[in-house]
Amino acid sequence: MARPDRLFRLLHALRTLPKPVTAAQLAEATGVSERTLYRDIAGLRAAGALIDGAAGVGYSLTEDPALPPQMFDRLEVEALVLGLAEVRMVGDPALARAAESAQAKIIATLPERVQRHAVHAVQQTYRFEPRRPAPPHLGLVREACWEERALDIVYRDKAGVVTQRRIWPLSVVFLDRALMLLAWCCLRQGFRRFHLDAMSEVTSTPELFRPRRVPLLRLFLKQLRG
Repeated sequence: MARPDRLFRLLHALRTLPKPVTAAQLAEATGVSERTLYRDIAGLRAAGALIDGAAGVGYSLTEDPALPPQMFDRLEVEALVLGLAEVRMVGDPALARAAESAQAKIIATLPERVQRHAVHAVQQTYRFEPRRPAPPHLGLVREACWEERALDIVYRDKAGVVTQRRIWPLSVVFLDRALMLLAWCCLRQGFRRFHLDAMSEVTSTPELFRPRRVPLLRLFLKQLRG
């Protein structure tokens, strides 16, 4: 692995692993020997990273040179921690990992006093009735929304009728107990709301509808609001 890639992985491990993190944990996370790890930590320190700790004690990243400094007040920190915790709880595995990584990056840019607010936030989130696991095609649907790429799906409606459709995915909506996709249905030639759990055989197509997603989504939301 190239040294810049290795240092990037080391920074990510320092941001995300519980502090203080041992050299053995960091070496395992980055796929290097402990001897190489010590050299990489020295390299990060030379580049401006403030890393507390030493061999046999553990390490903590208290200032991250890869990220610009940020400042949030205590209430803003509470909002960020609460929102990202909700994403970790309701999102698919990729989205949950992204939320965890985003929180680690944000906390790494905060002054030490504000970092303590984030780590020991007053508010927490918990669901006694967890949402059903995200369907395996959620990542594909989300990517198609960003790429403005049509999808072919098999859909079972509330009456149990099964149809094959081509859709233009616009936005995924997280409801209390379900996930819903706002989309333009090429079969019905109109806006539709699809429950992701009722979708199957979801496949990406070469057809693009760029740059129509945002205007279509605005129109759809306008119609929903009456």
